[in-house]
Amino acid sequence: MNELLPLLTYCALMSGTPGPNNMMLVASGAHHGYRRTLPAILGINAGGAVQTFVTCLGLGALFLAWPPAHLALKLAGTAYMLVLAWKLAGSPAAQERPPQRVGFGEAALFQAVNPKSWIKAVTIASVFMPAGMGVVAGALLVSGIGALVGFPCISMWALFGAWIGRFLKSPARRRVFNAIMAASLAVLAVTLMC
Repeated sequence: MNELLPLLTYCALMSGTPGPNNMMLVASGAHHGYRRTLPAILGINAGGAVQTFVTCLGLGALFLAWPPAHLALKLAGTAYMLVLAWKLAGSPAAQERPPQRVGFGEAALFQAVNPKSWIKAVTIASVFMPAGMGVVAGALLVSGIGALVGFPCISMWALFGAWIGRFLKSPARRRVFNAIMAASLAVLAVTLMC
């Protein structure tokens, strides 16, 4: 497969660069540690793999043929990210309990409204599907590669959050951190709409 190196590179860039998933993982890692953030990491990975698989099977063609469907998903994703930012900004930093943890199911379902995940899935389906292979086998291959490459990339963000969490012992520091993460998520939401 001649496209393997470009596919690996693309998956690493899309998974490893800032985006809604990674901002969520930094915040979760900071408040809950890596181990308790692992279900969200696995959910993001599983949700992204399923999303890529079904996109490769033809959902991507629907977005290309009917752009309003893609716009509707972008709007829903932006709205959901803004709600997450609002919740994070208003989380009870002055209290002892951290904000609620994102679980496997919520993280997996979030991929359905995450604009960056859709961009990744549609690009993989339209650029990296292997020729000379059945559609299902090709979809399984590129989805699996995306998941394998994505896991360590997004894990680094959760580990970074866990490291930052050591410095967030006071309520004032947690408030500042939550405000920065909420603002980052809001800015990402708006920029992904452009």
